[in-house]
Amino acid sequence: MSTSSLNAERRAADLAAITAGEVVDVLVIGGGVTGAGVALDAAARGLSVALVEAEDLAFGTSRWSSKLVHGGLRYLAKGDVGLAHESAVERGVLMTTTAPHLTRTLPQLIPLHPPVSGRDAALAYTGLVAGDGLRRATRTPTDLLPSPRRVSAAEARALAPGLRAAGLRGGLLSFDGQLTDDARLVVALARTAAGLGARIITRAKVTGVAPDSVEVVDGLTGTATLVRSRVVVNATGVWAGTLVPSVRLRPSRGSHLVVDAGAVGCGATSLTVPIPGSFGRFALVLPQDDGRVYIGLTDEPVDEIPDVPTVPESDVDFLLDVASSVLERRLTRADVLGSFAGLRPLVDLPSAAGRSADLSRHHAVLTEGKVVTVVGGKLTTYRRMAADAVDAATDLAGLSAGPSRTRTLPLVGAAPRTRLSTLDAPRRLVERYGTEAPTIAAMGLLDPDLGREIAAGITAAEVIWSVRHEGALTPDDVLHRRTRIALVTRDAETARPTVTDLVTRTLRGLVPQ
Repeated sequence: MSTSSLNAERRAADLAAITAGEVVDVLVIGGGVTGAGVALDAAARGLSVALVEAEDLAFGTSRWSSKLVHGGLRYLAKGDVGLAHESAVERGVLMTTTAPHLTRTLPQLIPLHPPVSGRDAALAYTGLVAGDGLRRATRTPTDLLPSPRRVSAAEARALAPGLRAAGLRGGLLSFDGQLTDDARLVVALARTAAGLGARIITRAKVTGVAPDSVEVVDGLTGTATLVRSRVVVNATGVWAGTLVPSVRLRPSRGSHLVVDAGAVGCGATSLTVPIPGSFGRFALVLPQDDGRVYIGLTDEPVDEIPDVPTVPESDVDFLLDVASSVLERRLTRADVLGSFAGLRPLVDLPSAAGRSADLSRHHAVLTEGKVVTVVGGKLTTYRRMAADAVDAATDLAGLSAGPSRTRTLPLVGAAPRTRLSTLDAPRRLVERYGTEAPTIAAMGLLDPDLGREIAAGITAAEVIWSVRHEGALTPDDVLHRRTRIALVTRDAETARPTVTDLVTRTLRGLVPQ
């Protein structure tokens, strides 16, 4: 079995090690993209690392993003050149080096209907050209992310046949990065860290942080124990303040709807839809490779922090209205197959005021006692956030470690795109598992029962793989995070009996190797 494999047996061994008196250099709390990124960065520097997560990998905000790897155009429009440049750099790193298999080029079209004026269109195109300048400055290849251009009304409708013809003057076409799936990025980070010796332990809730130890409760047995480390990194996102009360956040809800692609008619091209009355603000219509489209994104402040946020009715109406403003066919609630929302952990600074949409997306690294807290930021810039957090942690604890190595460190499954294109496996598998795809495909060929689909192209072999190698312990881990079947409730209900049977039998060793 691969050294990067995560499963029930490895979890038990890792938990036993850290609760038996082992002192790790860095204890990471939180199994989202930032926490997994911190664990990888620290392990890559040769430090001993343990990551503990109360629920499952990517349980929180990290699985509720727009699935974009974006170059920071919005920040450039606000004059924040530094953050825009950082986003463009990290987009290039993800798409060319660390995760080519999990990323792809996404065409983005701004349709030009009234009330978008000629002046507005000119300003928007200037911004796209400036963003392309950042792309060139960060040396992301043009064949991966082509330069923006204006398109005619006919070409705009060829790219997105569902666009409303009346009043359409053309469009502005640009290109950005898209993740196959954000939760799969987190799993790849955690597995890569595990391959370098990090202990990745899910279902382990931290209930107290002391100067020299952390109390952890095993979610499977209820047993509480102390774990010792030289420094702690709090990477719990919107929950960071529950561990370090001095950390102040202003969470913001980002809602998305899931609809059938046929109802929208955007093909493979995403739509960037101007929000009426709000210059510089847009909604996104994002095609996926499973025949679905995500419509987002809201930015509303919230006071409560539930484990799993829900989309309010007001957000549903708002997103349907904005998306429909550029479509031939008006979308209704009957078109909504599912929805999801995530909470952004925006830093509450004394100088911050006004709408949450105006708050900085910069990350912050805060130190109190022997705890380093990293909050804020964006999914695209997780690697930079992690590197900064580990820099602070090593300084705080006096640990001997060199600089971050993750900029050139491919994640599990990664390979150059030229090699990925030659793998003997369906493209859908390659885009989720990279170089491991042929192994999963072969499982289905050797045993037809494992090759059968259980939902939207997902096979039984993928369920077994997620338990043996990706740390899935329950049917929900598979339905909600290793796959995204549960984004549509009826799909989850249909697949649950089969997934439950496969997970149970795999955990019991009843599925042949």
